[in-house]
Amino acid sequence: QVQLVESGGGLVQAGGSLRLSCAASGRAFRLSAVGWFRQAPGKDREFVGGSSWGGVGTYYTYYADSVKGRFTISRDNAKNTVYLQMNSLKPEDTAVYYCAAGRAPNSDSAPWLDGMYYWGSGTLVTVSS
Repeated sequence: QVQLVESGGGLVQAGGSLRLSCAASGRAFRLSAVGWFRQAPGKDREFVGGSSWGGVGTYYTYYADSVKGRFTISRDNAKNTVYLQMNSLKPEDTAVYYCAAGRAPNSDSAPWLDGMYYWGSGTLVTVSS
């Protein structure tokens, strides 16, 4: 069982930055794939980025086109925490952000959402124009 708690959301002006944290319980968390998702009012939950185990000391990262070059995922295994650094924020980034843990997709075309078993409760990010 893995429990996830997001933090770091808030109100920021367009062009600003925020860093979200996803703190996890569970000994095997470092081996888990972790995905970041977001859901804006009236819209479906969408994939933002993910991190998957690539071997000893290595993780692969993946990003949605809409955030590529602006958002960065990192992991601190000593703290059992995954971060989402968000730079150059835009009003369209406004959403509730969720982290999730589970298995990475088997192929580039498979959705990350399908493999996520554990979810946090989300943290709200509001970007003002």
